[in-house]
Amino acid sequence: MVLGVSQGLLIFNTVIIILLVAWFLTWILQYWRRHHYATVLDSQEFHNGMRKAQVIDLRQEKEFKAGHILGSRNLPYIYLRQQYNELRPDLPVYMYDQGMAISTQAAAFLGKHGYHKLYILKGGYQNWDGKTKKSKY
Repeated sequence: MVLGVSQGLLIFNTVIIILLVAWFLTWILQYWRRHHYATVLDSQEFHNGMRKAQVIDLRQEKEFKAGHILGSRNLPYIYLRQQYNELRPDLPVYMYDQGMAISTQAAAFLGKHGYHKLYILKGGYQNWDGKTKKSKY
């Protein structure tokens, strides 16, 4: 009976360790992709450079209408993959989502398609302290 409990505990611990290693490797990959394809900017740097850039909100339309950075354009990530050619590759692309996960995916996608001036808002919209706009409807 003791042997059965030890084996069960060993299997449980092994599964937990495998899950932690997988999570850590995923985190490292996301970090590398973010810094390989884009530059992460804090709110002030983002605000200072956005006048001369294409500012893209990668969140869904409902979230965009609930509140977005003043002057940004809503282009959810699922549509970005189909409509990326609407963005000018010669101008900087400033992008954000609620955090930074979707922006990282978008930066990797755009980087692979010839866009080189890519910038991500550090912490995403949830950390934005500048002017925002909400839709009336």
